[in-house]
Amino acid sequence: MNKLYDVIIVGGGPAGLTAALYTSRNKHSTLLIEKGLIGGNINEAEKVDNYPGFPKGIGGMELTALMHEQALLYGTEVVNDEAIHINTEDNIRTVNTTQGDFSAKALIITGGSERQKLNVPGEKEFSGKGVSYCATCDGPFFRDKRVAVVGGGNAALYEALHIAKFASKVSIIHRRDQLRATPVVQDKVFAEPKIEVIWNSVVKEVQGEIFVNKLKLADVKSNKESFLEIDGVFVAIGLVPNTSYLKDIVPLNNKGYIIVNNKMETGVPGIFAAGDIRENSIRQVIAAAGDGAVAAISAANFIENQV
Repeated sequence: MNKLYDVIIVGGGPAGLTAALYTSRNKHSTLLIEKGLIGGNINEAEKVDNYPGFPKGIGGMELTALMHEQALLYGTEVVNDEAIHINTEDNIRTVNTTQGDFSAKALIITGGSERQKLNVPGEKEFSGKGVSYCATCDGPFFRDKRVAVVGGGNAALYEALHIAKFASKVSIIHRRDQLRATPVVQDKVFAEPKIEVIWNSVVKEVQGEIFVNKLKLADVKSNKESFLEIDGVFVAIGLVPNTSYLKDIVPLNNKGYIIVNNKMETGVPGIFAAGDIRENSIRQVIAAAGDGAVAAISAANFIENQV
């Protein structure tokens, strides 16, 4: 018979790692399931300078490595696997994965989000051949190259600023006539001589031979098409929650985010959610960690009340 855990956590970002720390430290047997790299999207942050306790900032990978180490210290078990379905029969929560099934008395979902795609011709074909979704990961490959960044929020502008350290020129492509990023980030972008903004434009197609060499653009007001010669394009147009396997399992809003109350309860007994995957998350590391702590305490209370 498979081991019955007290708590299973799906997702190994800051919310999941914090939840694992709290449940393990509380002597509840805990399994954390992560399909990718422990830490999630925060690994893409070259420097996190708004997390308390690190006045000089800290690298995203370094921060999550410390969180991971702390959770393991208290006994958290980790499996590198992908959740594909959840069953809640007989008051047990079972997570079906690509490698097998894992069961627990309580479940905390912290699976976060993935980068939204452009969904235009050529994007998939040139993924890894000039199309990227992570400036921290791939920026150094574009030293002295011409690069485009698609998007207008904080994430896109931070991508552009990072890439500007390597590239000869960075073109931000934005569908509106003003950016959505916070003023302080915009000021940094406008002060960077390597960065230009192409306003009121969208990408219609990614073109190239072996690697990307140009983008077909369209002006959203005039519909006039143009071409931008580039060596790479970074897509930063938003996030999509990792909840496709949760439809009809827990309540989701119209964008696919999990609906929870202030105790991180989903409305399904014994299932909790925390971090970027939940509705109304502000998508900050400190908030995700706080969510994880709340979810862990709520899960502990649920387990203890079942005895």
